[in-house]
Parts: sequence; structure tokens; C-alpha cells
Amino acid sequence: MNFPFYIARRYLFSKKSHNAINVISAISVCGVALATLALICTLSVFNGFQDLVASFFTAFDPELKVTAVRGKVFDGQDPRVLALKQMPEVEVYSESLEDNAMVQYQGRQAMAVIKGVEDNFDRLTPIDSILFGRGDLMLHDEVADYAIPGIQLLSSLGSGIRFLDPLEVYAPKRGAKVNVANPSTAFVSGNLFSSGLVFAVNQEKYDASYILTSLAFARRLFQYDTEVSAVNLRLNPDADIDAVKKEVQERLGADFRVQDRYEQQADTYRIMRVEKLISYLFLTFILVIACFNVIGSLSMLIIDKREDVVTLRNLGASDSQIVRIFLFEGRMISFFGAFVGVALGLFLCWLQQAFGLIRLGNSGSFVVDAYPVSVEAMDVLVVFVTVLLVGFLSVWYPVRYLSKRLLK
Repeated sequence: MNFPFYIARRYLFSKKSHNAINVISAISVCGVALATLALICTLSVFNGFQDLVASFFTAFDPELKVTAVRGKVFDGQDPRVLALKQMPEVEVYSESLEDNAMVQYQGRQAMAVIKGVEDNFDRLTPIDSILFGRGDLMLHDEVADYAIPGIQLLSSLGSGIRFLDPLEVYAPKRGAKVNVANPSTAFVSGNLFSSGLVFAVNQEKYDASYILTSLAFARRLFQYDTEVSAVNLRLNPDADIDAVKKEVQERLGADFRVQDRYEQQADTYRIMRVEKLISYLFLTFILVIACFNVIGSLSMLIIDKREDVVTLRNLGASDSQIVRIFLFEGRMISFFGAFVGVALGLFLCWLQQAFGLIRLGNSGSFVVDAYPVSVEAMDVLVVFVTVLLVGFLSVWYPVRYLSKRLLK
């Protein structure tokens, strides 16, 4: 057995001549454990919110989205794009066209994003999970085009879900100049009727501005023939998204951009990652402060064991072995604190997942009633390594300095 480790273990668990040293050692372990617990729980809550946001976007964004690198639209009949239909990994191929327009209902106006989609859009994403109202998912028939607006946009227009009058949609003519005498000639207009449905993604970007309608209506409104703003793909369940994405990018070349769901919402996830990183750094700083308790505990232990040091030297222990005894003591305090903190953190995360102990507020006021939690193995590993590294580094210099003074 390693001699310094054996003596350090005895010092950690044995009763000291001064009871205060036992108390301070226990406080040191608790301090490291609490800092570790805070790191585990905080990072898991950020993961939970990220998964929650991803679940909302999943119902609106496709698995893979192909857009043009330059310009807002591209030709949907491009042979390179049409060839994607033949890929065995592609289960659903759907085109969409979206652009800005003005919407008017009974004199109330709002700017909106008109998103024209194909009839197979319900097969592309689980859109039914965010639809509310009474009616079928129908975007057009032989006589009219229908709208599925965001719930906040309906509130701005004051129309209600089943609006009686049609929504008047206006878009500027491409390349046309505004005639001051008759400005209406510079716009293309169209009417959208109520489908009896509304969607709620719980994200203002969509709920306050988007209107889903047919691809044919969007092309007439924005004066396009075969152009699309995006080609959306849904893959087979057993397909590797990253591998298919790379293959699609190679087939299309540098003129097109292929994005997965996370890249489609890059700004949102970037903000969440930055917030998570800042929280990690702040809590690591608190961990450093907690490690001062370990230094204090070791300082008192070194003073308490002066007679033992003399005995060990007389028995033939070298100075480096004696220094390592107290180094092992500090490292074991950090290790036990980290282990207990990780265990308690995982237990609290499980309790939150199972019972929702910490709630966000009044029931129904938020998207979820309790704080969402998602534990990732990589976060646990990073926290455990961080605690050990900070603990080991924080005791190295003080122990060596105090031990050398004691040996002199």
C-alpha cells in the first residue's frame, strides 16, 4: 500500500486531538459537495430548457432544410435539387416559399411572414401537435386558399380563430416602382380564408408573424413560378442525419446551404450555450472559494500533527513523503466532496424530473409547470473533473509551503 496515502486516509477518518479540526474537515467536504451539486443541477436545468425549446421547434422546422447561399429563392426544378427525391434516406420531400407581406383584417394591419407549403407538410413535421381549433389541416381547395396563422398574430388583428371576413394580404410587386398617384398598383393582393385552426409554438418569432398557407397562393402573391425559398426533407427513422446532411451538401455544391434543426435556430442555441457557459464559470468561481475551507482544514491538521511528523521522520519517512501525506489529505477531501455532490445532484435532478418539486409559478402561466431538467453524462464528467482539478490545484501550493515550514 502507498505509505503517504495510508497515513492520509487515517488522518481523514480518525479523531483529532482538537474536535474543531473534525468539524472544519466535515465543513470542507460539505462546501465542495454543495458547489458540485449546484453545478450539476444548474447545467441540467439549462439542458432541460434547451430540450424544451427544441421540442417546440421540432413541430415547425424540418430535419434538414436546403436554402440558397445567395438570394432569397432558387429554382425548385434544378436537377440537383430534384435528385434529392431519389435518395433512399429521404422519406418526405417538401417545398416551401416564404416572404414578408402586410395583412389587414377589418382595418387592423400587421406585418406577417407568409409561408406557403405543399400539401404533404403534415408529413414533414408533427404540425398537429401545435395546432388548436376545430377543422382539418386544409390549405386550399378548388375555390379558395386558407390560412393557419400564429396565435399572437390573430390577437394583433383581433380576428379570432374563425374569422368571417377574409384576411387581405398585400405584397409589393417585384421590380415595380411606387406610383404616388395610385400606390395600390405597386402591390399584389390576395385573400385568405379561415381554416378554423391556429398554431402556437410558444415562440414569438413564429406566433406573432407567421401564416401558413398553400404554396400556390404564395407563388401568386410573390410573383414566382417554380422558385422556392427552401426544400425541406424528412429522413427515414434509421437514417444518420449528419451523414445524410454531408451527402446532400456534396451533391448540391457550394450554391446551397444544408441545415439541421439546431443550425436553423443557431442564434437561440448560441445564446443558451453562452448562458450555460457563464453559469458554469460563476459556479466554478464559487467552488474555488469553497476550496479555501479545505486549505484551512489542512492548515490546522498540519499544526495538529507536528508531533506525528517528528515520529515519522524518526521512523525513516522522507520529507517528500510527509508532504505527500497532506497533499493526499486535501485531494481526498476534494474527491469525497465531488463524489457526494455529484450523487446528491443526480438525486435532486431525478426528484425534479419525477415530481417537479421546484415550480415556475401558477399552474398554466408558463409552458411547463416545473423547471425542466435533463442530465447529460458529459456535463457530469466535466463537473467531476473540474471539481477534482480545482481542488487539487488549490491545495498544492499551501500544503507544500506549510509542510516545508513545519519540517524546518
